[in-house]
Amino acid sequence: MTHRNQIRLAQDRDVDALVEVLGDREFVKDRLDRQAAGLGELLTIWSGDVLLGSMYIWLEDAEEPELRKWLPGVPLFTRIEVLERYRGKGIGTKLIRAGEDRLRKAGYRSVALAVEITNFGAELLYKRLYFDEWEHGQITCEGVEVLEDGYRKPYKETCRIMVKRLED
Repeated sequence: MTHRNQIRLAQDRDVDALVEVLGDREFVKDRLDRQAAGLGELLTIWSGDVLLGSMYIWLEDAEEPELRKWLPGVPLFTRIEVLERYRGKGIGTKLIRAGEDRLRKAGYRSVALAVEITNFGAELLYKRLYFDEWEHGQITCEGVEVLEDGYRKPYKETCRIMVKRLED
């Protein structure tokens, strides 16, 4: 039996499934707490009871100074993740479009995201969805990798910033 994909906000009951996709329980709990405080939304996409992927919509001021300067008040799509076995099947596109719809309905006029400079597959997807690289150059983004032993290893990566105007 096939299920139609369902997109919805993450809920506390989804923590274990989200940790399997994102690999970071602390991150998941933080995003759920931010969502509860109205600071963002953790969108999930499901096929029946199987989580296919997720995306966080960051509604707070950006952490990176360049984004605060050049894109004040612009929401960010972050941690767009699709389980590897479901990639290339339109799941990421559905998540992004659902996020765009939510932002448009909330009155936002644009959205941005960062893509690591060697992630050409993701960059092609975003270009296909009409995201344009901004004119202010690349920036350094920071993140945390969770190793198998649970150690949280900070890292920095060079990213392109891509922006899309949300038309009515």
